Amino acid sequence: MFGWLKSSFEPSLPPGHRVYAVGDVHGRLDLFDRLIESIRQDNAARPAAEVTLILLGDLIDRGPDSSGVVDRARAGVPWARTIAIMGNHEAVMLDVLDGKGDLLRNWLGFGGKAALRSWGVAESVLEGGSQEDILDAARRAVPAAARAWLGRMRPNLRMGDYYFVHAGIRPGVPLDKQIDEDRLWIREDFLESKKKHGAMIVHGHSINTEVEERTNRIGLDTGAYASGRLTAIGLEGRERWFMATVD
Repeated sequence: MFGWLKSSFEPSLPPGHRVYAVGDVHGRLDLFDRLIESIRQDNAARPAAEVTLILLGDLIDRGPDSSGVVDRARAGVPWARTIAIMGNHEAVMLDVLDGKGDLLRNWLGFGGKAALRSWGVAESVLEGGSQEDILDAARRAVPAAARAWLGRMRPNLRMGDYYFVHAGIRPGVPLDKQIDEDRLWIREDFLESKKKHGAMIVHGHSINTEVEERTNRIGLDTGAYASGRLTAIGLEGRERWFMATVD
């Protein structure tokens, strides 16, 4: 039983590299700041390396301070290069602001209102304004620099034997043939798959109370916006370790 959880595959990073990857922040700047400080201390206690900090998407929505999280992520850290992966929440927000499809109502319902509050859109507009009023206010409120940075988020990142992505990948499809729809949204087909994917997939998007370690994937979304638990993984060589905030 559960024999599929065991594996001889030991993914690794190239020598001299260290990676920290952070799960879905969803507007919890308080947790993000604390976790970044814990990562900084962890990194400082280890030998010198080329360090990469990867944010696995869904920085925004649901929690109280999407604007603060985006500003913090844009600023990066002096001790690592920072790479932000596009999440489905960022993708929907950008589509809304760009006028692609009739997505505003759906976005407001799954976290967009909290994001717009954090950028200063008035409650009276969010609760009583027409869709046109809300959209106009959103376009005025979200700074152009923040919007441009969100638009530059990457769909994925491959480093050594690890592949970092927001939601996951389509099993059976080569990693270089994956499509954004799956990278941003996939759940069951990916989560339930026991197939080898050609790399260890590190992802967020699907909430669990603890880190999910499987033979083919590592899930880091621990529901920070509601649980108060924001989780990160550290990787170096064949070593891996985890850090988390706890409210």
